[in-house]
Amino acid sequence: MKPTKNRQKQRLQRVCGLAFVLFAGSALAVLCRIFWLQWVEGDALRAAGEARIYRTEELMPARGDILAEDGRVLATSLPFFELHMDMKASGFSNGLFESSVDSMALGLSRVFGDKSEAAYRAELRRKWVAGERYARLGNRDVDYPELEQLRRYPVFRESRNKGGLQVVRKFRRFKPLGDLASRTIGTVNAHGSVGLEDAYSNELQGEPGYRIVQKIPGQMAIPVWGEDQQPPREGLDVVTTLDVNLQDVVSRALRQQLVLHNAHHGCVVVMEVATGQIRAMANLKQNAPGVYRDEVNYAVGESTEPGSTFKLASLIALLEDGLIRLEDSVNTGNGQMRIFDRVISDTKTGGWGKITVQHAWEVSSNVAVASLVKRYYSGREQDFVNRLYAMRLNQPLGFEIRGEGKPYVNSPGSGQWSGLSLPMLSIGYEVRQTPLQTLTLYNAVANGGRMMKPYLVKALADHGKVVRRFSPEVLEASICSRSTVAKVRQVLEGVVNNGTASNLRNADYSIAGKTGTAQIAHANRGYRQGNEVQYQASFVGYFPADAPRYSCIVVVSSPRQSGYYGNVVAGPIFREIVRKIYTTRREWFPTCADDGPVHPPASKAGDKGDLVLGFKQLGIRIEDDARGQLWVNTTKQPDRVRLSVRGESQGLVPDVVGMPLMDAVYLMENCGLRVQAVGRGAVQRQSVAAGTTPIRGSVVTLEMTVKD
Repeated sequence: MKPTKNRQKQRLQRVCGLAFVLFAGSALAVLCRIFWLQWVEGDALRAAGEARIYRTEELMPARGDILAEDGRVLATSLPFFELHMDMKASGFSNGLFESSVDSMALGLSRVFGDKSEAAYRAELRRKWVAGERYARLGNRDVDYPELEQLRRYPVFRESRNKGGLQVVRKFRRFKPLGDLASRTIGTVNAHGSVGLEDAYSNELQGEPGYRIVQKIPGQMAIPVWGEDQQPPREGLDVVTTLDVNLQDVVSRALRQQLVLHNAHHGCVVVMEVATGQIRAMANLKQNAPGVYRDEVNYAVGESTEPGSTFKLASLIALLEDGLIRLEDSVNTGNGQMRIFDRVISDTKTGGWGKITVQHAWEVSSNVAVASLVKRYYSGREQDFVNRLYAMRLNQPLGFEIRGEGKPYVNSPGSGQWSGLSLPMLSIGYEVRQTPLQTLTLYNAVANGGRMMKPYLVKALADHGKVVRRFSPEVLEASICSRSTVAKVRQVLEGVVNNGTASNLRNADYSIAGKTGTAQIAHANRGYRQGNEVQYQASFVGYFPADAPRYSCIVVVSSPRQSGYYGNVVAGPIFREIVRKIYTTRREWFPTCADDGPVHPPASKAGDKGDLVLGFKQLGIRIEDDARGQLWVNTTKQPDRVRLSVRGESQGLVPDVVGMPLMDAVYLMENCGLRVQAVGRGAVQRQSVAAGTTPIRGSVVTLEMTVKD
C-alpha cells in the first residue's frame, strides 16, 4: 500500500509542478507582453488608437479677389456656412433645450423657409432624443446675414459647448459685375479652372490650415477646439489692368452690333499702346437669337485666317526690302488676277485701274497687294516669309491666360506650299493669327516699331498692400525701321481718311487702322458650305493717329444679315469705343481752372450713360425721370438737368431730332440706314419719318442746326 501512496504523491507533485511551471510561464509571458506593449510598441499603439478617434482636417483658405485696375471687385469669395448641432454638448442641458426649442424652431423656419415652425420643432426633438452629435440644420448653407439673424435667437447665440451650434465656413466664387469680362476673369470649380482664375491659381488660393476633429458614432466628426490648430493663410488679390467703365462700353457696343447682324460670335480687345496693358477684353457667343454670353475667349484662343488686316505685314516687308515706294503706281486692271485656276478679285466692280501703292492699301486692293508681292518675291519666297518671321508672326505671345491659339505661316518646303501660296499669303490666307496676335502687330506700329507683350495683371496684393508688381515686357525692340513705321502709319491713316474705313472719320479725333473681310474655312470642306460662304469681319487700329494712346481690334464672325464687310460690321463698334474713350477721358482735354460753381449747360438728347457720366464729372445735379432708358431727352433747369423718356420703337426708324450727329448716326446705322448729314450741331430734321419701317441700305438725310 505504501508504494502506491508514494507513487500517487509523486504524480500529484509532478502535476502541481507542471501546473506551476505553466502558470509561471504564462504569467511571465503576460508580463513580457505587457512590457513589450507598454515600452516597445506603446507609442505606436497609442497613436493608432488616437488616429481611430481623432484626425487632422484641412482648413481651406479664402481665395483672393480679382480686381479691376481701380480696385473694384471683379471676382471674390463669399463666405457661406454649414450649420450643425451637438445635442450632447457639455453645457446643453435638458432644461435649456426645453426652454429654447420653440425659439430655435422659429428661427430655423424663418431663415431657411423650407419648413414650418412646428416641423422644425418636431425635428429638433427627434434629434435631441437620439442624442445626435452633429445634427445638420436646414436644407442648405446660409450666408453671413442669415447666420447673424439666426444668432439672435436663444441657444444659437451661446458658445458651442453650451448651445451646441457648430458652424463650418465655406467659400463660393462670386462675380459682382455678372457677365462683364466673365471669360477673361475665368471660373474655378471641381471640374477645373480657366482664365485668370487658372493663370494665377497658386497666388489666389493661399495656404491651407488644419484642425483636429474627433470621430463620433454615426461616422461623423466634430471639431476639437484648442491650441492644436493652424488657421489658413488667405490668398493674394490679383490686380488686373482692366478698366471697368471701358469694359462695359466695349461689351455693350459689341453686343448691340452682334444682335444687329445676327452674328455667331465676336470679340474686342483694347490695349494701351506704350505698355501692352489690356484695358478691356470682351468675348460674346450666340446661345440663342439675340442672346449672347461671354463664354469662350475668342480673342486669345481662336486662330483664323485674318484676311486683309494681314496686308499690313506685306506692306512692311515690301518697304523694308526697298522694293516699293508709296507714290509708285500699280495697275489693278479690271480688278481680277488669275493664278492657275484661282481668281483673286477686288471688291470694286471693274477694278481700281492704275493707282498709287498707298491708295492700293487704303482701298484694300487684293489684286495690287498680291501682284506686288508675287512680282518681287517670286523665286525668293523664303525671303518674304522670313520678313514675316522677323515680325514674330509665327510665334505665340506667351500670354498669361492658358489656351492661346497657335499662329501659323505657310512656308516653302512645308508640304502645303503651292504656286498659289505666295499671293494668298500676302492678302491674309494660308496664315493663322488670333485677334490678340494681330492687335500686337498693329500696336507695335503705333508704338514706333516696339512690340509689347500684352498682359492683364499689373500687381499682386495682400489686403491692399502690393507684394509684387508686373512691368511691361518688350517682345521685339523694333519690328522694322523708323522710316518704314512712318510710312505705314501714313497708309493706315489714309485707310480712314480716304479708304475702306472712311465711315470712321471724325473731325474731333483721328483714327488709323485697317479693315478686314475674310472668308472662313471649314476644316476640310473649304470656304463654301453648299452655296453659303461665311465671313469674318474685322477692324484693327489705334488712336489718336498722331499720338497713339490706345490700340483696338474688333472681330465679328459669321454675320448673317445687314452686311459682312469689316467697315460695316466691325467699324461701328470701333468708332463707338473711340467715341466713349474720347468723351470720358480727361487726358484728351486741357486742364481747366476752377472758376467756381458749374451751371447747367444746354445739352442735346442722346445716350443716357454718356450724359450722366458727363454731368457727374462736371458736378451738375441730375433729375432722372427716365430710369431704365437708354436714350433720353434733356431739359435745362436753373440748378440741374432733367432727363426725360425718349420713346424709341425697336425695329422702326428712330426719332433723332435734337441729338448730336454721332448718336444719330449710331441709331440710324443700327436700323440699316445710310446717313447723309448736312451741316453740323444737333439734328434739326430727318428725311425719313420716325416710327416708320426702315428700308435697309436706303439713305436718310439729317439736316443739322448749323449750316456750313
